Amino acid sequence: MSGCLCLPCCYKKPPGGENPAAIDSSSSSLLQKPTTNPPPPPPPSSNKMDAAVERLKTGFEKFKTDVYDKKPDFFEPLKAGQAPKYMVFACADSRVCPSVTLGLEPGEAFTVRNIANMVPSYCKNKYAGVGSAIEYAVCALKVEVIVVIGHSRCGGIKALLSLKDGADDSFHFVEDWVRIGFPAKKKVQKECSSLSFDDQCAVLEKEAVNVSLENLKTYPFVKEGVAAGTLKLVGGHYDFVSGKFDTWEL
Repeated sequence: MSGCLCLPCCYKKPPGGENPAAIDSSSSSLLQKPTTNPPPPPPPSSNKMDAAVERLKTGFEKFKTDVYDKKPDFFEPLKAGQAPKYMVFACADSRVCPSVTLGLEPGEAFTVRNIANMVPSYCKNKYAGVGSAIEYAVCALKVEVIVVIGHSRCGGIKALLSLKDGADDSFHFVEDWVRIGFPAKKKVQKECSSLSFDDQCAVLEKEAVNVSLENLKTYPFVKEGVAAGTLKLVGGHYDFVSGKFDTWEL
């Protein structure tokens, strides 16, 4: 028995011999040859991103030619290890690179950069990344100075001062992070309520540094170093608008 299912042949050819059910091969997509579409053009930003990556490569080539290759006596000891004198907490803001603004050479400073140069208080279950950096700098590298550097027109400080009680966060992480400086915010709002928002931010930039310095003292190895006189805590503020740098100790 054949597996073909055939329909009864009941169709009658209409006058003129033309079959109305015939497929128009000129319009049928099934019978047309497939066309190959050209690939879409790259997004406009692709060339910019390629150029940005190339900028890193050429930047290193210039560093290697102008600095690394010309100072073998300086870089050779760094191959064996590091012995920095400073631990620096600075903001991640691209305008305030501490190595540039303070003239720090490779090997001089063990550096941590984050939003608004915050240092949280000691907690083994939270902010372990910061805690481990402090512990390594103090206990393993034996740094002599920990400096926390704030700066002018800091976006993180502006975010801190803008926080509203009970309002939803706009970011996944930023608001929770800058709340580390909440005691400084309350102090500024209480003592500087007559100042404009921008002027309050300028004061808060330094007060938040003071909160971080106090938080450093909650780390037992930092507290021990300060008490023994082997470790000093210093606050700093870089004003890139007026070109000033201030330091202080609590």
